[in-house]
Amino acid sequence: MRISKKTVVIFGGKTGLLGQSLTKAFEKAGARPVPLSSADCDILDPMEVEELLEREKPDLVVNAAAYTQVDLAEDEQDKAFALNATAPPLLAALAARHSATFVHYSTDFVFKGNKRTPYTEEDSVSPFSTYGISKSDGERGLLKLGYAKTLIIRTSWLFGPGRTNFVRKMLDLADCRDTLTVVDDQIGSPSYAPDIATHTLQLLEKDATGIFHLANSGETSWHGLASMAVKLAGKECAVTPIPTSDYPTKAERPAYSVLDLGKFIKTTGVTPRKWEDALEEYVREILS
Repeated sequence: MRISKKTVVIFGGKTGLLGQSLTKAFEKAGARPVPLSSADCDILDPMEVEELLEREKPDLVVNAAAYTQVDLAEDEQDKAFALNATAPPLLAALAARHSATFVHYSTDFVFKGNKRTPYTEEDSVSPFSTYGISKSDGERGLLKLGYAKTLIIRTSWLFGPGRTNFVRKMLDLADCRDTLTVVDDQIGSPSYAPDIATHTLQLLEKDATGIFHLANSGETSWHGLASMAVKLAGKECAVTPIPTSDYPTKAERPAYSVLDLGKFIKTTGVTPRKWEDALEEYVREILS
C-alpha cells in the first residue's frame, strides 16, 4: 500500500498518546489523516461511526482509542469492556463496508507473564486483569469477525509526547523528591509512540495483516526505565529498586511481558532502535 494521499480516520488521533503520533506520521507520509476524539465520534454508536465513514470515505480506519486505566478498570469493568472488547469488531465491521484497511492496537497485558523468553504472536494469551481480559476479548472479536484487511498490533509500556505517561511522571516527581522507589521485578519492552507510529506505516506499506508485536528493541524493568530517564535528564534524584510486593496495585501486572519483534523485522526489513535511544530523544524533547 502507498500511504501518500490516502484518507486515514484515526480514532483517538486527536488526544491519545499513540494517536497523536500516528496523526503526525501519516501527515509526514503525505496522507490525509482525520484525527478524532471521543467528543467527535462515539465509537460505540454504529450509526454515528457509519455517518462519519460515509462522509470521509477512508482508505484506512485506525483504532488508537482504548480504555487504558489499568487499575481503575477493576472498578469500571463495563467501561473497559465496552471500549476494549465491544468497539474493535464493531469498527472493523463498519470499515469492511467501505473496504478500508482496519488497524487496531492491543497490549502485552494479554499474556500471563510467566515466561522468561520474549512472547511471540503464536503464544497463547492468558490475561488475568480486567484490562488485559478486555483487550484480549477485543482481539478475539476481530479474529472471529475475520475481516481480511485487519492488522492487529500489540505494543507495550508506551511513552512519548502529547500525554502523561510513566516516563513523564517519573521526571516530574524527580523534580520535587530526593528519592523515587520503582519496582524492578516486572520486565517488559518500552515503546516510543513516534517509533510505533512510524513502524505501523512500514507494516501497512507491506500490506501486512494479522497480529504483529511492536516495541523498541531491548528489555528492562520499570526501575531501569525510570533510572535511565532520570539520568538522561540530569536530575539529582536517587531511584531505588523495590519488589512488586512493596508496591501493591489493584490490578496485577505481568512479571515478564517482553515482546518478540522477529515477525515485524522479517516482514519490513527494519529493526526498531533500542529503547534507550528512543528514551534519550524523548527526554531531550521534554527538557527543550
